[in-house]
Amino acid sequence: MQKMNRGILTAVSSIAIAQGLKILTHKVLKGEWDVKQVATTGGMPSSHSAGVAALTSYIASNKGSRHTETALATIFGVIVMYDAQGVRRHTGEIAALVNDLEDNLATISGDYPSMEFVEREKELKELLGHQPVEVLGGAILGGALGFLSAKYENK
Repeated sequence: MQKMNRGILTAVSSIAIAQGLKILTHKVLKGEWDVKQVATTGGMPSSHSAGVAALTSYIASNKGSRHTETALATIFGVIVMYDAQGVRRHTGEIAALVNDLEDNLATISGDYPSMEFVEREKELKELLGHQPVEVLGGAILGGALGFLSAKYENK
């Protein structure tokens, strides 16, 4: 039976650990335990960043910084982290504005019976991306886990 690819296992484990840590960071920041945080996007630390940083540091530790695989993982990681704190975060901010606008239209439509307004059953999801510090937290976590995984494997 073949073993699972250690790089994939390291990255997936880092993602899972980061998602689990969101429960703890939510408790620290909000003062309440919320197990649902394990299944959320956004929050501290970024599991996207943890996964790509773990893969990159694992490959770099095994192959060296000048290897093509390290370059590929690094560029892939930078794109993922940029997207997590840029495009996805801004999408969440736009969703918040749309949800507020819809709430305001619902209020206004009550004052004007001739105005037809059908409210959606579900609001848009607002917490999609990450603040830069959350991306950095995930990158540090993943980088450390990838390095440790490579060092443990090589013993």
